Amino acid sequence: MATFLYKLGRTAFRRRRIVALLWVALLVLAGVGAATASTATSSSFSIPGTEAQKAFDLLEERFPGVSADGATARVVFKAPEGQKMTEPARKAAVEKAVDELKSGSDQIASVADPYTAKAISKDGRTAFISVTYKVNSMELTDDTRKALEKTGGQAKSDGLTVEIGGDALQTVPESGAGEIIGVVVAAIVLVITFGSLVAAGLPLLTAIIGVGIGISTITALANVLDLGSTTATLATMIGLAVGIDYALFIVSRYRAELAEGRDHEDAAGRAVGTAGSAVVFAGLTVVIALVGLAVVNIPMLSKMGFAAAGTVVIAVLIALTLIPALLGFAGKKVLGRKVRKGKPVSDKPNAGTRWARFVIRRPITVLLAGVVGLGVIAVPAASLEMGLPDDGAQPTSTTQRKAYDLLSDGFGPGFNGPLLIVVDGDQKKADSTVKDIQGLDGVAAVTPATFNKAGDTAMVTVIPKDRPSSVETEDLVHAIRDANDDHVLVTGATAMNIDFSQKMNDALLPYLALVVGLAFLLLMVVFRSVLVPLKAALGFLLSVVAALGAVVAVFQWGWLGSLFGVEQTGPIMSMMPIFMVGVVFGLAMDYEVFLVTRMREAFVHGERPGEAIVTGFRHGARVVTAAAVIMMAVFSGFIGSSEQMVKMIGFGLAIAVFFDAFVVRMAVVPAVLALLGDKAWWLPRWLDRALPNVDVEGEKLHKQLGASDEDPDEERALVRV
Repeated sequence: MATFLYKLGRTAFRRRRIVALLWVALLVLAGVGAATASTATSSSFSIPGTEAQKAFDLLEERFPGVSADGATARVVFKAPEGQKMTEPARKAAVEKAVDELKSGSDQIASVADPYTAKAISKDGRTAFISVTYKVNSMELTDDTRKALEKTGGQAKSDGLTVEIGGDALQTVPESGAGEIIGVVVAAIVLVITFGSLVAAGLPLLTAIIGVGIGISTITALANVLDLGSTTATLATMIGLAVGIDYALFIVSRYRAELAEGRDHEDAAGRAVGTAGSAVVFAGLTVVIALVGLAVVNIPMLSKMGFAAAGTVVIAVLIALTLIPALLGFAGKKVLGRKVRKGKPVSDKPNAGTRWARFVIRRPITVLLAGVVGLGVIAVPAASLEMGLPDDGAQPTSTTQRKAYDLLSDGFGPGFNGPLLIVVDGDQKKADSTVKDIQGLDGVAAVTPATFNKAGDTAMVTVIPKDRPSSVETEDLVHAIRDANDDHVLVTGATAMNIDFSQKMNDALLPYLALVVGLAFLLLMVVFRSVLVPLKAALGFLLSVVAALGAVVAVFQWGWLGSLFGVEQTGPIMSMMPIFMVGVVFGLAMDYEVFLVTRMREAFVHGERPGEAIVTGFRHGARVVTAAAVIMMAVFSGFIGSSEQMVKMIGFGLAIAVFFDAFVVRMAVVPAVLALLGDKAWWLPRWLDRALPNVDVEGEKLHKQLGASDEDPDEERALVRV
């Protein structure tokens, strides 16, 4: 592989104008496709195989006029102290709001008047209007949302408190701020790393081009492949991350080859042949992690994974072709100013070299400090509670949170998460079901059964005593299911969230086994070793569990919550563990492959194990540090979001990258390799013969290039394409 990539790098360098034009043409083509494609709607959210989904499907079949997965809203009114909502003036204000809602949008399915629906609290001070829509929350138009937000304006001016809750106000969190912060920090870090504006600009430019092509392609194909409006979110985050990383690795190796006295074209070929090999296999591990999301069997997650994997493939291809082409245009400007002016470079050992030597002298101390430290931080993960956030997790300043609190105070905490029971049967079956549910603990109220036109299916609403995300409400859902047969199904937003969390929990171990197992085999091929891939996998698991421990401590227990703007503690978002595994695993393997392949390369070329570790750090520590700082900046930018879910993702990914890059890869990995010595690169003979030799470290390439230095005909044969 190294020889093929060497030829590819030289060709891209030599034919740089053609290569650059091809990538620009692809960007323009993708952009035109995105611009001319019809606007994508949110693809329907479904969880195949769960009871809540079966109930939704049955509702759509038996109650065709009911939008089972349609958005909902509750406009909550509260009268001042000493007054009631039943007073004529208050009633007139609410009824005016009902009329405004009915005429405000053609996406509305129904609007329930609180005076006819008996939606007034016992003390008479709180009332609410229930609104249902024909489409889900992501498909609501801006005009529909604005009409909802304007509701009750007159009531407010009359002295009533008016707040709006429900998923109708949910929108895709605005992206851009986190990415912009990441790009700005990336630029600063790259300038410090390379000491050259041109060298710093190349990774940023190519990453933006790659993300542009990927996101434009996703937008162009959104309607054809039923890709939701959220599909591009993960692709943007991952594409930006790996795009910068991979370009950073190639540019860094190119500069190192120039420092060895190579001419520019040969340096480009060698950089792509060696660092490019690491990029290919690092990219493969990321693709495995993202495509593996299909194991969860949730269509939305599968599509997000495939879309992000496509963006990673684009990033790899850009690193192998566009980067060497742009290096050809950059010339000597890719070097620092001191080097260009011919000033001598200091032979003083860099920070990476000094740190590696320290670790080699005290491997047991460093290993214990790293493992024990992460182990202590991981302890809270044992108390992990998973769920999906509701309006109760919103900041207290939002109207959704205020509406949630008003309903809890006026009607009880369970009123915010009603359960919808679908009974596939006649009146007798429905009546017995209602009676059975009324006898269960944790039930506040049960409505009479409502039948469809055929009279063969009924809907029953159950109000729990506790809030939607509580353990007690989850127990109630299970109790209703256990007490009834397959003809009684529990659904609704609360039940759907519980089923979603369970599905994610059940999929975690199979997903981990698939991703880590395939990556282990891939790394065994790359490193020609059994222990190095094992160490890589175990180190990754340690960093992820420690990161989950930190997430639990901050977002579930509330430790340092005020520092990160956590206003309401609660269960951890159910997709967080799998999401962290998929994203962080890919980035962790990037750092592992780039750092350890340089050690493997030095070892194969004759250096002793300890010397090889120092060589790997001398050339790779600075680059890996820069890449990790950039990723932490990108992810940390999302911590400032007002959305609890986005904040949690940003914090979790940032802290996971910190643990993996700076504790596992920079401390635990060299300590383990120092203790293992030659045994680190042990591989049974039968396995050595069975595994393909992909020559990631470029051993064959170095031999061929060494021969070409003595025989010009050999060199011409090597570079001929």
